[in-house]
Amino acid sequence: MTTIVRNGAFHADDLIEDYGFRWVEFEALLDGETTADDEIGVRLPNAVDPSVAIDHLLGVDAVSIPFPSFADGRGFGLARWLRRLGYEGRLRATGHLIADQYAFALRCGFDEIEISDDLAARQDESQWRAQVPLGPVRQSYQDRLRRSA
Repeated sequence: MTTIVRNGAFHADDLIEDYGFRWVEFEALLDGETTADDEIGVRLPNAVDPSVAIDHLLGVDAVSIPFPSFADGRGFGLARWLRRLGYEGRLRATGHLIADQYAFALRCGFDEIEISDDLAARQDESQWRAQVPLGPVRQSYQDRLRRSA
């Protein structure tokens, strides 16, 4: 089973197939096996080119980006690019993320993180809640420097 971390709290997964929602692989969307008009979420590989993917994702309700290791940060960059390119749906990080990475995931544009129940037991809700920014999520210091230059 899995746990969803949203707004610093643990939640049950509300994007489940029992209620008409279904997850599909990005390749199935490319092959035309399903359309973005369906109530779907897309499992997007973390190595995909966001400029190629965005045209297929704009009508999709949710996108899930995998983190095969907590040291693999490709998903952060992908999420940031998808948001910059106009994706407004739900962005979910899945896999091996730890509580210390939660604030950065929010800053990159993720709405939630899906973690294993085992990790949720080791890093309880209070550790995730401590990472939630007190105010609105701010842009990075690099963005502020670019604007002032």
